Amino acid sequence: MGFKCGIVGLPNVGKSTLFNALTRTAAAQAANYPFCTIEPNVGEVAVPDERLETLARIAESKNVVPTRISFVDIAGLVRGASRGEGLGNQFLANIREVDAIVHVLRCFEDADITHVEGGVDPLRDAEIIETELMLADLESLEKRLVKLEKKAATGDKEAKALVALMRKATDLLEAGKPARLAEIAPEEEKAWKGLQLLTAKPVLYVCNVDEDSAATGNAFSEKVQAMAVAQGAETVIISAAIEEELAQLEDAERAEYLESMGLEEAGLERLIRAGYRLLDLITFFTAGPKEAHAWTVKRGARAPQAAGVIHSDFEKGFIRAEVISYEDYVAHGGEAGAREAGKMRLEGKDYVVQDGDVMHFRFAT
Repeated sequence: MGFKCGIVGLPNVGKSTLFNALTRTAAAQAANYPFCTIEPNVGEVAVPDERLETLARIAESKNVVPTRISFVDIAGLVRGASRGEGLGNQFLANIREVDAIVHVLRCFEDADITHVEGGVDPLRDAEIIETELMLADLESLEKRLVKLEKKAATGDKEAKALVALMRKATDLLEAGKPARLAEIAPEEEKAWKGLQLLTAKPVLYVCNVDEDSAATGNAFSEKVQAMAVAQGAETVIISAAIEEELAQLEDAERAEYLESMGLEEAGLERLIRAGYRLLDLITFFTAGPKEAHAWTVKRGARAPQAAGVIHSDFEKGFIRAEVISYEDYVAHGGEAGAREAGKMRLEGKDYVVQDGDVMHFRFAT
């Protein structure tokens, strides 16, 4: 079960530098000119979770397998991308494939790094990208509505329902608002997701600041945070330059470097966790002598769905799940101790998985 966050922004805001540091590779070029990323680059990174190491230690696991999240580095968009400016439409299509958008905003001055809009203004930059995504969504919806409305006029109930759903989006977009503000009923969620609207995706703003502002932020990032609060969105302050440096260091050197910069942890760790929260994901675990493994599911997933993340046969033949909370697993020294203390529960198909559950699935073959 893969989850992807697309890294977007104007050219030269630090997206590819951030991506390189994030994945600890040089797969994405980072250069001082627009469109240096010609194809979207994908990197999978581990989600930091101290609980996994604790479980592995208790279970004496030979292998430790963290849960992972993918980041897609998408080439810089520019004003007019929705009309094909720059490499626009090609990359707008790539954004449709991600689950959430990580919007990198340049929050630093540097005369040596050009800005396509002539100066640093993160709120303007955010508006440019948001506008291009809204225009692309409007174009996509209007093309589909022409045929669908004709079908709805014949009395087709499914077409009528879909037209009504699409009108919710167009009404917002025409008013200059993103589709994610639409109120969608639970029974409409599947069809809504099927529309693949760019502005329906959740957004995380990343303020790329100068090294001296990494710990505290600056006037630019404060403006972005105020905007995010108004939108009900989240922000992370990062210095891509620092993260790039950290990516080259060994663990001991990293700790020393972070301390020298006044930072408690790498910004990328906060970014990864924020992406995980943004997608409303939770983690459950399996633990034993062979391996301790973290698994990702959407909040609200039921036991058979969790089993299916491990293997589709587990979901098809699901019988029950043996469940121990993380706290009980640790407090009683593992599975055997938790079982003896009566802390292991047998749960059926309707059980809603909780973050931190340590699970073992029984299934029929």
